[in-house]
Amino acid sequence: MKRLALFCGVIFLPLISQAQDSGQKEKVTQTKLDSVVVESFRGGKNTPVTHSTMDINLLKKQSPVSSVPMVLSLMPSVVSSTEGGNGLGYSSLRIRGSESSRINVTLNGIALNDAESQEVFWVNIPSFTSFLQDIQVQRGVGTSTNGPAAFGASINMRTLFTAQDPYGVADFSIGSFNTFLTTVGAGSGLLKNGLSFDLRYSRNRGDGYIRNAKTDLGSLFASAGWFNGDNSLKLTYIMGDQKSGITWEGVSREQMESDRRFNSAGSYYDKAGNLQYYQNETDNYIQHHIQAHFIHRISPQLIWSSTIHYTKGDGYYENYKSNRKFSDYNIPVQRVKEIDYTRSDVVIKQLLDNNYIALNSSLSYNSKGFNSTAGVTYSYYDGDHFGKLIWSMYNNNIPENHQWYLNKGFKADISAFARVEKSIGSKVVAFADLQYRRVDFTLGGDDKDFASLDWKGEYNFINPKAGITLNIDSANQLYASVAVGRKEPGRSDIKESIKALTAADIKPERVVDYEAGYRLKTNKVTLSANVYLMEYKDQLVPTGKLSETGYVIKENVERSFRRGIELSTSWKPLTYLGVDANLTLSRNKILDYIWYLDQFDENWSLVSQRAVRIDKSDIAFSPSVTGMGMITLLPSKSSTISVNGKYVGKQYMDNTANLSRSVPQYFVLGLRASKSFEMKSERYIDIQLFIDNVLNRKYFSNGWVYSAEFLNGETYSEEGLYPQAEINFTAKISFRF
Repeated sequence: MKRLALFCGVIFLPLISQAQDSGQKEKVTQTKLDSVVVESFRGGKNTPVTHSTMDINLLKKQSPVSSVPMVLSLMPSVVSSTEGGNGLGYSSLRIRGSESSRINVTLNGIALNDAESQEVFWVNIPSFTSFLQDIQVQRGVGTSTNGPAAFGASINMRTLFTAQDPYGVADFSIGSFNTFLTTVGAGSGLLKNGLSFDLRYSRNRGDGYIRNAKTDLGSLFASAGWFNGDNSLKLTYIMGDQKSGITWEGVSREQMESDRRFNSAGSYYDKAGNLQYYQNETDNYIQHHIQAHFIHRISPQLIWSSTIHYTKGDGYYENYKSNRKFSDYNIPVQRVKEIDYTRSDVVIKQLLDNNYIALNSSLSYNSKGFNSTAGVTYSYYDGDHFGKLIWSMYNNNIPENHQWYLNKGFKADISAFARVEKSIGSKVVAFADLQYRRVDFTLGGDDKDFASLDWKGEYNFINPKAGITLNIDSANQLYASVAVGRKEPGRSDIKESIKALTAADIKPERVVDYEAGYRLKTNKVTLSANVYLMEYKDQLVPTGKLSETGYVIKENVERSFRRGIELSTSWKPLTYLGVDANLTLSRNKILDYIWYLDQFDENWSLVSQRAVRIDKSDIAFSPSVTGMGMITLLPSKSSTISVNGKYVGKQYMDNTANLSRSVPQYFVLGLRASKSFEMKSERYIDIQLFIDNVLNRKYFSNGWVYSAEFLNGETYSEEGLYPQAEINFTAKISFRF
């Protein structure tokens, strides 16, 4: 705590010394100062990395049902999916085939990835896009940023800038599957004394597409800013409160034929043999984010920014389990009415309680022909995982809320980076970026099956990046870069290896990312073409299996690669017509892959594993073709109609390239229409209509699979598929004043 207090004091000491200054600069200057914190980690117009940006105007046009993964689904190389079949509830995305634990996500420069799993659980912050200023997606390793390394991409988000004038907003939406969404907000604008205040609150409810995909979600965004000359201080609070039905189990192909909306979560048979469903088979989580950003403009060229961030999260899964052994929960045989019971139906909770604190400070110097940034970051995570049995069908002496396991995770992450962009002559810009990162990760205690998780790992990474940009003229640009990313395994990777007695074998990953591209920008046309070669060493790839609580189980493969070309264009031939499209063609391979097939005896006891060697195999969930096309009509300045189509090629659910274990290709069509009405005194009413899956395609976008065999030669396969909603609608009305 002494070190933390000292660090905070060093970061915010200038605020104390500058607090006596008075006066207010022009509002446009304050807005620029407001955005400095995040600019250090973003790609600019001369940065030789592949990136796309969605600004606030585009975010406002997205369906209110859509989570961030679904909002980004039309971007190049992005594949999005939802567990519940529509946008509410759990959703995920992959970029260039890399799933979410490989994607670095930051909010105002602070990592959102869970420190242990390295995942981002988007459902934990509902209606996220309602308080975002913009989103930048960098594909590939990209620039240095905070948190885990980017192995497929990074997503960099900024919350709302300080508004110049007072405002109010109210959004009300209704959609298919009993979906109701509300967002209200207001802001003071920038007051004469340099203060500003913003507030947004959202509440979303719905049944979801599949059974038990119900959601009850709430979020709160509050921000207070102070601008005084060359200084700004901004405090931000974000709360996400979610309760959603468990949907990760998926459904088999056979079951989908009879009922594609079926979900087995919470199912059990009563004493009469009737199928029943536990009504509180749910995932519950509440999260609080507190951020403080201080920025001081030392001179017109030199800016210092510092941030302190704290996240508090706690929640639980609640599950009904049928015919479970009492010994599985460290409970003795229960004697009820003179009968001894060794098994029972039970209800359990698997709980999380975690704390995360992060501090960073950076110094930026920008002048004509020379831009540089250097920064340091420290973060610490403390998380508890524990389980409680809260009900048993047979209960004689079980303590209330009996706790049967507890394990802890501690993770310290310190990094430093320096980045430079230097003009060489009038056309060439050189880029260099170097990051050092040290990670200390500790696990301790017993898991739910009483396996000891005592483990400690230390990682030191150096991640260099370099590139060059050639500005041929004002419209044409070429760039090339090479970047190295190194990354530690996640908690679930380590946990599975501990139980398999192979913890010493699990390795950190490395990727060397080569990128080369061309950009064209004119008044009517923008075009980008990019070639990437991502060469991996010890990449952790998904096996196709999920853990009991829905985490993707991965394994190291010694050599693998992702290579492809990305094309993207936007064309506006007429003032009332716009055309957008992108296409990614790629090869994603594992070299000399060994697939270990579990072998069981007739009693389902694991006997051995059979090694199956595959010379060159496709990486799971890495389609070789993805693409998007969109046509937008603007009949008037206040109305818009757009039609978009997304194509995703075939994906394999494991690394064997077996067609029977794949997600077939699919094409989905969507329609959006909006109309704005200007009322008196700068008040507006906006009406929007969203139709998803216009062609009513019955498809699934994601899944998991497990394969095994018996010693007698018989094979076994189990899978869970995630069907997406058929044609569905959302209508939204917004009031702005």
